[in-house]
Amino acid sequence: MHHPDVPVLAAPASLDLARMAVLCHALSDGTRLGILAMLRGGERCVCELQDELDAAQSRLSFHLKVLREAGLVTDRRDGRWSYYAVVPAALAELHDLTVAIQPAPVRAALPTAGACCG
Repeated sequence: MHHPDVPVLAAPASLDLARMAVLCHALSDGTRLGILAMLRGGERCVCELQDELDAAQSRLSFHLKVLREAGLVTDRRDGRWSYYAVVPAALAELHDLTVAIQPAPVRAALPTAGACCG
């Protein structure tokens, strides 16, 4: 809900809200955040992720798929093993999108109560 004392600003033309929604959705789950935290130190084998998270293979696969489709992690196969790593550029992109939606400094006086739309 919009507060009457806070101005509503349109999103900058360069702000990709659809992309931001994909990234935020991928980060909206504790398991997925745990996976990213584990990958901070570098690439990890899926079996390590499964053991540390104590997650069923099917559940972990689902979460890794969400992160991969959002572009937050990459995977590579080495024989029968899959390895995952964070994509630093995707986290930088999320940072930039988040900074872009921060409120702009208020330069003009705010309208008095009842002056808007009325």
